[in-house]
Amino acid sequence: MNKFKKFLTMIDFGHSLFGLPFAYLGAFLAYKNVPSLSQLLWITIAMVAARTAALCLNRLIDRHIDRSNPRTSNWVMASGQLPMVPVWLTVFLCFALLFYAAAQLNPLCVKLAPLAVLILWGYSYTKRFTWWCHLILGLAIGIGPIGSWIAITGSFDWQPLIMGMAVACWIAGFDAMYACQDIEFDRQNHLYSIPARFGETGALIFSAVFHLLTLIFLVANGIILLLGLWYYCAIAITALILIYEHIIVKPGDLSRVNFASFKINHYVGMLILVLTLIDIL
Repeated sequence: MNKFKKFLTMIDFGHSLFGLPFAYLGAFLAYKNVPSLSQLLWITIAMVAARTAALCLNRLIDRHIDRSNPRTSNWVMASGQLPMVPVWLTVFLCFALLFYAAAQLNPLCVKLAPLAVLILWGYSYTKRFTWWCHLILGLAIGIGPIGSWIAITGSFDWQPLIMGMAVACWIAGFDAMYACQDIEFDRQNHLYSIPARFGETGALIFSAVFHLLTLIFLVANGIILLLGLWYYCAIAITALILIYEHIIVKPGDLSRVNFASFKINHYVGMLILVLTLIDIL
């Protein structure tokens, strides 16, 4: 039971609130109504399995880096609180579950599942060679609404790409902000990140630009899918939340960066999902 608690701490299940609401949103927007319970169930299983596998991979692949970083040295895998073999087994079991869930949805989901695995697995290596790692993380989560759209329609359409880019820019924005805590460590260990490359001020400018793009993509999504007032109310509230984040985190003052990056952003996906559902239903 103690090991299981440590495992739950490692995967931080609460962070599913970043991607899961947008995955549901992709399904609702594709159907313009409530999908079947079976479809929602398999979408949920696919998302949870993919996210769990991705978190385990990230902690496994980065364990030596995390161990050297004072901020992360006490993380579960970095500090050796869990053996690696069961965690690796969890990765493969979760990916198997992802493929099984995809098979319950439609053949195209199965064909595209390897691409999702490639993105989720590859992300953990990106900080070793590109400061665009934040946007790649965003893309890894942004494929959620695209995959859910395909799960409902059984075909690849361009429309969900707009929502996917909104999610990608949103994630990249607050991840670049969060990474400001590790500027010196990243530079000393030859790791790539926007803060390490451009400094604290440059990173926060990048973060603001990413979040501006988020709002632009959300508006474009509403125009393309002919969404109504409640959806645009969600965008307006999201804009206020993002502006507040950038007010409380300033160059030279990162004291509230965890609050701005994770605590506040937990509400964005749920907010957009609920108000969009009111709009389309």
